[in-house]
Amino acid sequence: MQERHSARADDDYTTAAGPPQRGRPGEAVPPLMAHALDAPTVFTPLALVEAVRAQRGRAEGPIPKVCVLDFDGDLTDELVRRGEVEPCAAWPCFHTEMWVWRQGKLSCGIIGRTIGGPYAVLVAEQMKVCGAQVIVGLASAGRIGPSLPIPSLVVADSAIRDEGTSYHYLPPSPRVQAPRQLAKALEVQIARAGLPVQRGLVWTTDAPYRETTEQIARHAREGALAVEMQAASLFAFAARTGAQVGLVAQVSNAPDHKGPAFDKGHPDVGRELLRAICTAAQGPASRRPG
Repeated sequence: MQERHSARADDDYTTAAGPPQRGRPGEAVPPLMAHALDAPTVFTPLALVEAVRAQRGRAEGPIPKVCVLDFDGDLTDELVRRGEVEPCAAWPCFHTEMWVWRQGKLSCGIIGRTIGGPYAVLVAEQMKVCGAQVIVGLASAGRIGPSLPIPSLVVADSAIRDEGTSYHYLPPSPRVQAPRQLAKALEVQIARAGLPVQRGLVWTTDAPYRETTEQIARHAREGALAVEMQAASLFAFAARTGAQVGLVAQVSNAPDHKGPAFDKGHPDVGRELLRAICTAAQGPASRRPG
């Protein structure tokens, strides 16, 4: 669907979600709300992947079917330190390195420090064209729901779209849903691992240093459990492309928390969590794509 431009560009605008909308005279419409979502992109993730292979001599080959985006990078660093991962030689990316973790029949690729929605989706797009069938974000989060203990885990099944990337993939709306079956499977397997977990709504923001008391209170009333920086972006990518994408938020801080700040628990918790994520992803990863 192409954008239709009015002769009075300061008064009328078109969004990808519908017909021209009326703005106040002289008020510019934010480009974020006026994308032609059905127009083809001129730059594709496959083009970037092929450029990396050509420039860096990376041979074409498979990457793990299950891949994890490790927001903080703490888990990736610990696995590297322990010698429990190896580089993925087939991963073609200018910006990141992928590590492969294996334990018994379970395996996944993991990339550290995929911070924020734009970066997480950029990497997820490349994972998908390289053959990843399940992508799970492992996010750092702040507590919004007052009943949540710290540390604890939230499996996001929907996200408030207070960020930018999702609007490049879907028409404007307050929320976006996660792929339902994967979210359920993540909650089940994390609970079976004995880790404290809830499934529900999260608030995705691009600006953690602009989280206000009013915003926190409003989103808490709406039922949000935690605030993080990538769920809405990743879920919009999933909805647009059909990718199987999940998000697990590690809730480690809150303005009213009196204990240690940014507490994720014992380092071994991350390894147990990774095992649970890989187990939950086995069903979707075993299905034929398409």
